[in-house]
Amino acid sequence: MARLPIEKVDCLVVGAGVVGLAVARALALRGREVLVCERESAVGQGTTSRNSEVIHAGLYYDPGSLKARLCVQGREALYRYCGERGLPHRHCGKLVVASSESQLPALRELHERAKACGVGDVRLLGAEEAGEMEPHVLCAEALFSPSTGIVDSHALTLSLQGDAEAAGAVVSLRTPVHGAEALPEGGILVAAEGVDLRCRTVVNCAGLSAVGLARRVSGSIPDSFPEAFFAKGNYFRYAVV
Repeated sequence: MARLPIEKVDCLVVGAGVVGLAVARALALRGREVLVCERESAVGQGTTSRNSEVIHAGLYYDPGSLKARLCVQGREALYRYCGERGLPHRHCGKLVVASSESQLPALRELHERAKACGVGDVRLLGAEEAGEMEPHVLCAEALFSPSTGIVDSHALTLSLQGDAEAAGAVVSLRTPVHGAEALPEGGILVAAEGVDLRCRTVVNCAGLSAVGLARRVSGSIPDSFPEAFFAKGNYFRYAVV
């Protein structure tokens, strides 16, 4: 069997979703040579195309955790980025409601958790105040999160791609990555569609396939990777009559 050609690249990002393109943009803006390999025929076709498009305030995470801290920092960075580029987004806020008296302890616990995570603008509303804000909500009490918002994920993804490419990054579509191996002399040899890539840095942003790809890295320790747990989400549309 003929060997595939070996090309050299400084940084390889696997996956051209919103995370992969944000990583590629950040690396390219720092002067790194960046190649993004995406198995689909367009960017943002995986997890990015199936998210709720919510800009989360950071209410639910463990206080002091990296996830809690990065959610708060990332929220502000995302609002700033969208504002600077005129990307469609809305700072609409969110109500988390206790529909009965029995749910009040959980709601108040969430209030304290949010404040501990650095979300300092949350506040509890009585039933009447919540009803004035949203007349179709009937509740015993509500938690109002002004920092929650929504964003057009497609526009965001295209903007990140444009920024990355303007800074010199290259996005290669229909280029799945099959596996990789760490080289004894340093660097990583990545088997992509039709070519082997010798890279100094590889960032795995393969979404739901990220764990599977990590396990296909020669010499990796399977127990060092988290298990992938998948959940199905459902959306409903209703009419107010």
